[in-house]
Amino acid sequence: MTGSSKTRKKSSPHSANNKTYYPAFLDIAGKKCVIAGGGKVAERKCTALIKAGAEVTVISPALSPRLEGYRKKGMITHLRRRYREGDARSAFAVFAATDSEIANCKVAADSVSSRALVNVADNPSLCSLIVPSVVKRGPLTFAVSTGGISPAMARAIRRELGALYGRDLVRYLRFLRDLRTRVAGEIQDKGVRGVLLKGLATPEILELLRRKGFAEARKAALGRRKKLCP
Repeated sequence: MTGSSKTRKKSSPHSANNKTYYPAFLDIAGKKCVIAGGGKVAERKCTALIKAGAEVTVISPALSPRLEGYRKKGMITHLRRRYREGDARSAFAVFAATDSEIANCKVAADSVSSRALVNVADNPSLCSLIVPSVVKRGPLTFAVSTGGISPAMARAIRRELGALYGRDLVRYLRFLRDLRTRVAGEIQDKGVRGVLLKGLATPEILELLRRKGFAEARKAALGRRKKLCP
């Protein structure tokens, strides 16, 4: 048999159906973020972006009541129309959250052309940015993602983490922050300082927090400090 045989392409480990994401926390304060859509999904994205200090532009013919409230307070810029090609220009990140799959795909394509990070609701294959399910407890943040496979499972894990790590851990972290500052000024030996700080963040301390609460964990921490630095 003559003629060249076709070579089957190997599936890349980073193909649309098998992406590997780099987990990171982003400083987006003052950065332009665009949201296409004005409903509940857009609302959730917008609320998180505002809390992170982003400069948010929402593009939609209509807004949910909460988004309308943000607009009236000057917390967002609103373009009362549908998304147009070029709206992603100069944006750091774009969120496609309309109720039209076709419109979301167009937003994604335009964002890629503009070299902006893009998040598309319910379509991880088009995303260069996925938003995890988040638990926020004071200075502590848990971010859970299943890589877009099951947002519902990510939410279930988030709720479990939220129940497991509560107010006592937040109090202990704030105590550690203050203690770390004092220790940095009092203990000049980096080796001793490192041993002390690692000893204040062990699985045993976490278990003590869960079983007996902040007061006992703080007592144990101060006891370890005294033992190392009498």
